[in-house]
Amino acid sequence: MRIGISMIERGGPDALERFTADVRQAADDGFASVWMTHVFGLDALTGLAIAGSRVPGIELGTSVVPTYPRHPAALAQQARTTALAIGGQRLTLGVGLSHKVVIEDMFGYDFSRPVRHMKEYLSVLAPLLDGRPASFSGETVKAQISLSVPNEGRVPLVIAALGPKMLKVAAEQADGTILWMTGPKTVREHIVPTIRAAAEAAGRPAPRVVCILPVGVTDDVEAARARAGEIFAMYGHLPSYRAMMDREGVAGPADLPLVGDEDTVTAAIEDLRDAGVTDFVAGGFLSGKDKERTRALLKSLL
Repeated sequence: MRIGISMIERGGPDALERFTADVRQAADDGFASVWMTHVFGLDALTGLAIAGSRVPGIELGTSVVPTYPRHPAALAQQARTTALAIGGQRLTLGVGLSHKVVIEDMFGYDFSRPVRHMKEYLSVLAPLLDGRPASFSGETVKAQISLSVPNEGRVPLVIAALGPKMLKVAAEQADGTILWMTGPKTVREHIVPTIRAAAEAAGRPAPRVVCILPVGVTDDVEAARARAGEIFAMYGHLPSYRAMMDREGVAGPADLPLVGDEDTVTAAIEDLRDAGVTDFVAGGFLSGKDKERTRALLKSLL
């Protein structure tokens, strides 16, 4: 199992410089990957193009770019340009539906058929990422287009898939799934068996399972969980994540971070490996000495 780092830009006029410095530190520390969260700050692909052009070697991924606001051909063009800018077959494009409150209330798009939208979206996006023309006419997406970005290889694609239908789409049309707020029991009993069975039935390679979870090495577990509950509270109200928490049997986001001393957190990460996670991506949320302890443990596991 590969171990990477999840990053979100911290704002301010020097955000790109600080993000680039964080990517450089992750590469110097030996982490396999950096995954940039795409919300309402820096555009993730643009940020990765800039940072990746300055920091060699490490894999870079988006977690995740929402599909609805961009035509799949436009997203494929941007992703392939980013891949060309950073070189070395290093980019993995992570995409997702986002949530109804974002897509309908903020962007003004119809969110009534999310699975159909994703299937049709990937029918255009996936071939273009592979360097092939796209010819598709569906109910939600249409395209007759090819791109001339001079990439030597394809851009791998993972989908934010949690439910059975979306996991099937990820297995059949992408390279795997990227998870957030999904605990080890759910990964072991639902995510991995569902996506693996779908990939096998479709004659596809074993899928990638990228699992992002908050991590904190600390002696004050109660305080860490309270802090996590404050920082990640909104995810307990989003239906897709709430469904995964219900599967896991937890009350809310405070129960999902991997927290405790070094032995406890190591065991939790190993549990995810044994459950079938191919890439564990750590999200930091503590500060001070606990932040330093967390980083030191993660480095020791590489």
